[in-house]
Amino acid sequence: MWNQKPIFRFEIDNFSEKKDDIVSQTFVNGGCEWSLYVYPKGDRLSDDHLSVYLPVTNHSLLRPGWKRVVLFYVTLLNQSDKELYRSRIGLNEYSVNSKSWGYRKTLPLSKFQEKGFLEEDRLIIEVYIKIVEAVDGESGDSSEAVDINGFRVFASQVTSVRKLFAEHPDIATYVKPKNQVVKTEYMNVLLGLVNTLNKPSQNISENELGKVQRELDELTEEGFELDWLKTKFNMVYWEMRKSYDADVSRVQQLEERVKNLEEMESNLKRKLDEVELERKKAKADEPRVQKLEERVKNLEKMESGFMMDSLKSKLDDVSLETKKSYDADESRVQELEESVKDLKMMVSDLKAKLDKDEAKSSDDGFLWVNEDA
Repeated sequence: MWNQKPIFRFEIDNFSEKKDDIVSQTFVNGGCEWSLYVYPKGDRLSDDHLSVYLPVTNHSLLRPGWKRVVLFYVTLLNQSDKELYRSRIGLNEYSVNSKSWGYRKTLPLSKFQEKGFLEEDRLIIEVYIKIVEAVDGESGDSSEAVDINGFRVFASQVTSVRKLFAEHPDIATYVKPKNQVVKTEYMNVLLGLVNTLNKPSQNISENELGKVQRELDELTEEGFELDWLKTKFNMVYWEMRKSYDADVSRVQQLEERVKNLEEMESNLKRKLDEVELERKKAKADEPRVQKLEERVKNLEKMESGFMMDSLKSKLDDVSLETKKSYDADESRVQELEESVKDLKMMVSDLKAKLDKDEAKSSDDGFLWVNEDA
């Protein structure tokens, strides 16, 4: 693949809503006008793939026998310029019989249905072209000089110069140089400026833009009417400036983010250092803690032993008191039992004596009478 920048960049907004064929604006390369034809639903033989074609659009204005042998390929990008697809490089011959070439199958249409595949629903197509051979017809000599409005230009430049005068008729009305060689050189410079400013702004370097400005000033001093090109220059300049400001803003945001991350890293490191210090301190205090734990354990044992002794003493006192009370009660019971026993014996003796007296009285023939009655 050759090393070059894209010749043309085509941006399609709201791509998912497109149903009909999409045609880009024209651009000039190799003495021909070109356009991109995009088929968002594919052509009839694409088998549900996006189709992209690159035709020569001003073929009816070219001389009989014209021919361009071209190497070209296309890339499909999203909003962030991420490459989604790159075609193979095609080597094709454009002529009166073959005015359009392209790629019937690029990406499957199903890819465009995937969520997030196209950012902001924008599809960007970039075209890379390398002219291998250019024949302008008739004599077939691509280096043949042609006079257009007083300027001698090569046959391969005829289309570009004619388009230039058609769109800006007064461009060379007040040109100062009369020498044909000088005029031709200035025309070559002008065509180079137009090609540069027609490129996507992101493909133009600051050095290129500075060169464009110097050449614009030089051509203006020589009498070329280039207000329209200066307007284009200013648009490109401000687009580049906007892009630059966006890049600066993004860099500032990234720098701020890096700063915040570094601060977070510093805080985390400080906390880790604090934790490590606490860990070392805890490790240094570990023997002391063990001693304190051992001391507490011993004190707990002592306290437990003391409490057990105290409880045992109290239990012994209670047991002694209980025993004393029991012994006293038992002695009293014994005394009461002894008294009851004595009373029973007295009652028994009295009863025996009474029975004896009653028996004696009966034997004597006397009846005992109660005087109180």
